[in-house]
Parts: sequence; structure tokens; C-alpha cells
Amino acid sequence: MAETSPWVAIVDDDASVLKALARLLRVRGLEVRTYTSARDFLAALHDGLPECLILDLQMPETNGLELQHQLILNRVHIPTIIITANNEPGARDRCRAAGAMAFLTKPLQETLLFTAIEEARDRAKS
Repeated sequence: MAETSPWVAIVDDDASVLKALARLLRVRGLEVRTYTSARDFLAALHDGLPECLILDLQMPETNGLELQHQLILNRVHIPTIIITANNEPGARDRCRAAGAMAFLTKPLQETLLFTAIEEARDRAKS
């Protein structure tokens, strides 16, 4: 398999969020790949793993926590940032317990997002 440059994956069922986040990360010089569902992301894993996964918590079919559990069960370790527009009680704790390294609420604060991405990328390199 050919060597690929590091990249960030974004999984969110909202096309406007995907577009805006991808644009924001690309402006900062990051390679980004977007997916509208957990199924699409899982199907693309054969092409390699991202350094960081930005994952929406609320999605139809397979939500962010379910995808995180699937990855762990399959021994796929990707530093993950969970994002959500609906910060329900206990969600942060559930996401952290599932292995997410950060939990951010929408609308995202750029400073917090880029700090979390840098931490994720550093963790992926170690």
C-alpha cells in the first residue's frame, strides 16, 4: 500500500457541517476526508486510518458512540473528538468512557477544536 500523508476524518450526517468543518480544516493546511455516515467511514478504513476522527454524536442508523464502540471492538484506535449540538446530561461522560479524547458542543469554538485536533494528532504519532 502506498504511503499517504496524515489526514483527519469527519463523520457527520449534516452536509452543511461537513462542508464548513472541512473548509475550516483545509484552510489550516490539514488534509480532510468527509463521510456522511458511520457505514461510509467504516467502508473506507481499508484505505488507511486517519490521525484524528471528528465524529458527530447524533446520527441516524449508527450514532457516534456506537461507531466508537465498533472501532474499539475491532481494535481500531483513532484519537476521536466527539461533537454534538445536543449536549444532553451525561453525554460527555459517556463519550469519555467510550474512549473519546474530547467532547465539543456545536457551534464549535475554533480554538477548542484546533487544540483538540493537535492533541489527537500528537497522540496518533506516539
